[in-house]
Amino acid sequence: MDRFKIHGGKKLNGTVQISGAKNAALPAMAAALLTSDPVTLQNIPRVRDIITMAKLLAHMRCVVGSPDLPPSEFTIRAENVSMQEAPYELVKTMRASVLTLGPLVARFGHARVSLPGGCAIGARPVDLHIQALEALGAETKVEHGYVEARAKRLRGATFRFPKITVTGTENILTAAVLAEGETILENSAMEPEVTDLAELLIKMGAKIEGVGTSTLRVQGVDKLHGATHAIIPDRIETGTFLVAGAITGGELLLTNCEPGHLKTVIEKLRSCGVEIKCEGNGKVRVRAGKKLVAADVTTEEYPGFATDMQAQFMALATQAEGVSKVRETIFENRFMHASEMARMGANISIDANLAVVTGPTPLSGAPVTASDLRASAGLVLAALVADNTTTIDRVYHIDRGYERIEEKLTQVGAHIERVTDSR
Repeated sequence: MDRFKIHGGKKLNGTVQISGAKNAALPAMAAALLTSDPVTLQNIPRVRDIITMAKLLAHMRCVVGSPDLPPSEFTIRAENVSMQEAPYELVKTMRASVLTLGPLVARFGHARVSLPGGCAIGARPVDLHIQALEALGAETKVEHGYVEARAKRLRGATFRFPKITVTGTENILTAAVLAEGETILENSAMEPEVTDLAELLIKMGAKIEGVGTSTLRVQGVDKLHGATHAIIPDRIETGTFLVAGAITGGELLLTNCEPGHLKTVIEKLRSCGVEIKCEGNGKVRVRAGKKLVAADVTTEEYPGFATDMQAQFMALATQAEGVSKVRETIFENRFMHASEMARMGANISIDANLAVVTGPTPLSGAPVTASDLRASAGLVLAALVADNTTTIDRVYHIDRGYERIEEKLTQVGAHIERVTDSR
């Protein structure tokens, strides 16, 4: 099992190229199941979740090819799909595998998908996916750890999500594009990754209105065709490196990013004293201001402050002057990194879904454990400003969503190495 050893205290300076968004690439890969024609996806991030999804599609008898290894582009051919099942062995480490449910039942009339795993950050039930599929005429059952759905052909319907769900919106959107008649999805997620998926589907021949809003109107079609699509930049990786530049007192130029997807995060960082300049052509420059000051955040659905940036902001708050209040409203178990930061000397108190961070406090290196993908990033950021050496265990979490993060950090001056346990 790999771990990171980080010797802190280095200012980061240089250029970082942001990778494609894995949370946009995964639903796009699942959407390739909707057609027998080839779907080519560009700007694919080289992360573990992408490999898992590629294995899952190959298990279903899709042909998944790439012109280079490791892949930055995939061409997926779902012409001869003979397995409409996502088994537990491939699903247990990645929740996004549930995104195959909608495309499979829409095109083939049957899907059997294992209840998903992934990060242990709280309950993320697939109940809303099932309710929406049933509204479109599918017969569903959940037994033996699997969701099974059947329909000769899905029928358009109006469905209002009782709670905003990103994967739920994506799953039902990919189902609705082949349903008979009109489907209206209300209270849909508006995240850029949902918009990116809708734009891919439109390239494939889907008829979707309201893209980027909370109401999606879909006119079902009989058949979709192939397309070529470039995945959007990863807004969470962008935000993570914005914090890295600020917390270390350095200056970073981020390229291949989309600052428009990070308006709320950028505004909050600026209120903390971070200097951020959007230079156009996908470039953003970040440098530390004269001093970091405390600020309060509440995580919300897009366009609010992203829950996936909460751990990174908490790391920044440990170095900001004053008291920061961090309220988590999306997931009920997403403060597990706080106790690990406290082991490094952070002053953090937790009361239910509220974390109170008092700073600035000097951090010192310590052995810590990553509990989930974004917690890993928060601990890396804290380690970058800690004295001496921090060892972070279970970095397989960070490998699920960040492409070569230790290499990117090393290139801009961080002292970080990956250690592979030989036991």
